[in-house]
Amino acid sequence: MRARAIVNQKGESGKTTSAVNLSAALGERDRQVLLIDLDPQASASHWYGIKDSGPGLLDVFTANGNLVDLVYQTHTAGVDVVPASPWLVGADKMLSGEPGAEAILRSAIQQLPGSRWDYLIFDCPPALGILTVNALAAAGEVLVPVEAHVMALSGLAQLLQTVDLIRERLNGELEITGILACRVDFRTRHAQDVVEQLRVRFGNLVYNVVIRENVRIAECPSFGQPIMEYGPRSAGAADYRALAEEVLGQERS
Repeated sequence: MRARAIVNQKGESGKTTSAVNLSAALGERDRQVLLIDLDPQASASHWYGIKDSGPGLLDVFTANGNLVDLVYQTHTAGVDVVPASPWLVGADKMLSGEPGAEAILRSAIQQLPGSRWDYLIFDCPPALGILTVNALAAAGEVLVPVEAHVMALSGLAQLLQTVDLIRERLNGELEITGILACRVDFRTRHAQDVVEQLRVRFGNLVYNVVIRENVRIAECPSFGQPIMEYGPRSAGAADYRALAEEVLGQERS
């Protein structure tokens, strides 16, 4: 079971969009995916029509709740979801100073049936707080979506330093397996320059595929569908299918 955290502390980076659509694209390829929504805004959960899940994940962090009891089966082939809720907004305060708080999610995941899912994908909140740290402590891999804007590059170094720190102190197996350029509008020179900068600075860490700016991707959350269902022939669907192929290629490496 491969566990991958999708992380960026900056909002509007394409994090939830990538979590939802990569999960669906892997599902299309006959992989079983459990998408764990750790963002108190619960955008990934709402995308799948889950509006009120109660305390949910907060019970996992504060009351030894069982992740399996929180799993929702979605309408998308191969994709299950553990939804988030606004209750998670208090997690940092509630877990502050608690010994071992950074490893709670890792312990919960160890109780999951190992043969049920091929992938765990964590949709992390846009902050480097206790929920994101838990995801990084539990994951083996990190995918970093980056908006194709020069300002988005400034926070990338801080995130990479955080990943290094987690690897050193909490999770020696953690590695960044891909940086994904998102919301790329090739009609502008600026977007092209940002993608080129990413490739120069980070080399093979940058995925070959980029996620192009696409109106279908912007629309599909309102219809409660991943892009592969809402616009199966769109550029956005093609891009996320290509991303899934690269991720599957890493599976074989």
